[in-house]
Amino acid sequence: MPQLRHFSHIRTLVVSLVTSVMTTQAIAIEEPVYQVEKAWETEQIEIRAYAPRVMAVTEMAEDSNGGFRVLAGYIFGGNAEEQEIAMTAPVQQSMEGDREMAFMMPAEYALEDLPEPEDQRVSFREAAAYTAAVIQFSGRASSEKADENWQQLRRFLIAEGIDITGKPTLNQYNPPWTLPFMRRNEIIVPVAFPLTALN
Repeated sequence: MPQLRHFSHIRTLVVSLVTSVMTTQAIAIEEPVYQVEKAWETEQIEIRAYAPRVMAVTEMAEDSNGGFRVLAGYIFGGNAEEQEIAMTAPVQQSMEGDREMAFMMPAEYALEDLPEPEDQRVSFREAAAYTAAVIQFSGRASSEKADENWQQLRRFLIAEGIDITGKPTLNQYNPPWTLPFMRRNEIIVPVAFPLTALN
């Protein structure tokens, strides 16, 4: 009987894994529009040209969970029109300077189209098109792991002679119940990378 219990446990685990994969693939979440200008596959580093976008932003006075709740409250109807706004990816967190979190607004919304938030801790920002360096990693994005990847990206950019022009952000693409090995995290930092250098 112990063997049957062991088999049942394995079967339950496999079903859970398959269900998680299917659920993740079935839900199409909008992401910012960008074009890859150059990639280093071994290092999992890319240079991307991002299109303009609108973000809902809040300060993280205490922790990231607090910031997430504030922004989630806005998109789940906590606004003047009680309008639900689709969740997008990634959730962006600052890594240096003022601690803030941002949700990307769906591309269908211009700044003037967004309903007024009920919570005054929510504000909006238009981000212009820009070029960024990106390093990707999996697992749980602890502050230590995020900083480790940022330092790796920073050293790489310096070695390649690519100028860093802004501050890094931690970007997380998956819901909290996603298994660690399936998580996609990115450190994104603005850089000066003229397109003529690609030729």
